[in-house]
Amino acid sequence: MASSVPSIETTDDLVNEAARRAVLYFWQEANPHTGLVKDRAVNFAERDEYVVSSVAATGFGLVAVAVGAENGWLPREDARARTETTLRFFRDESPHEHGWFYHFVHYQTGERYWDCELSSIDTALLLAGALFAAQYWGDEIAVLADDLYERVDFNWMLTDGGARPDSLTLNHGWKPESGFLAHRWGSYSELMVLYLLGIGSPTHPIPPETWGAWKRPTGEYGGYETFYVGPLFTHQFSHAFIDFGGKRDALGWDYWRASVNATLGNRQFCIDHADEYASYGENSWGLSACDAPDGYRAYGAPPGYATHDGTVATLAMIASLPFAPDETRAAMSHLYRTHGDRHWGKYGFGDSFNLDRNWFAEDVIGIDLGAWVCMWANARDGFVWGRMMRHPAVERAMDAVGFREDTSGSTALRVVASDR
Repeated sequence: MASSVPSIETTDDLVNEAARRAVLYFWQEANPHTGLVKDRAVNFAERDEYVVSSVAATGFGLVAVAVGAENGWLPREDARARTETTLRFFRDESPHEHGWFYHFVHYQTGERYWDCELSSIDTALLLAGALFAAQYWGDEIAVLADDLYERVDFNWMLTDGGARPDSLTLNHGWKPESGFLAHRWGSYSELMVLYLLGIGSPTHPIPPETWGAWKRPTGEYGGYETFYVGPLFTHQFSHAFIDFGGKRDALGWDYWRASVNATLGNRQFCIDHADEYASYGENSWGLSACDAPDGYRAYGAPPGYATHDGTVATLAMIASLPFAPDETRAAMSHLYRTHGDRHWGKYGFGDSFNLDRNWFAEDVIGIDLGAWVCMWANARDGFVWGRMMRHPAVERAMDAVGFREDTSGSTALRVVASDR
């Protein structure tokens, strides 16, 4: 390893240092006057020219600054003040429509960027971070978080503003120039946190029946049964906030097992193609949406669509920590030892790499680092889950869709009521 990379003695130390550096991203790459977190930043230089903020990254950042305060990586009162600044900006200044926020905004002003859409999933990830912050900090922060949440009109996004009154699936978003988008959240993906927040809303709830309205196609790869969707992040983002472990919903589905299987299947697919791509192996795996040599790409493994070219999504791989702890830790150690001189920067591991192209990502991406921070904290002691699962809205939604402790003893992805 190059001498410029600091020596980290144990795997535990490496895992914790990767989390600490990721937390610093959400502190240093956020505007202190708005709290808005950059969508991406360079990992190997002091400064960059990026000015675009991601609303979802900002939601993850609300968790990250609490993780930083809890672990002594950030001054506690400063972290609390930054959280209050962020939530107050969204409540009082940020443009919105029926409570929904634009996907990308200028990190200094909050103004819409790239003519992007009001995004339902990105708003949901912001709200999830806000509700976590409410549980963690309490007091005025809880008031601000509740104000944001109660303002969001989930029925507006469900019915396309009333044009589809019988709809049971939420829309992806809305643009002022053209109205609601053509795509809906109608099949398993990162959508679960969005639906649960909608069902649990204290002011504009959507029917619990919406939970059963989206499709759950399944398949198998390498002996691992899971839902038919390829990128790892789709199996991670909802789990970053909601603890699905040891539970099944009224339909009998085990979403935790599905994500474990998706992770192990994704890894096995990379192992099975290691003779074709130098990046792949038992300690180098992970196909997901990430930066790539030719731009941003959404890679995936079967049983979902298998799109790959030898690019490993490192940050998605390490966010698999709760699902595959031994495999993830081994991979982190391997990558640090073998490629740390090109793949480890001020915010930890870069987003991705491709050895066949001799390419390592120069940037890190906020939502990828955010999922990693949440998953690290959850794997350690359930830090995010323990607070989110006690929020009244989450409790209300989980009960409404029939989540119960799984007493079946089955390892099947789905168990019908008569077998539970």
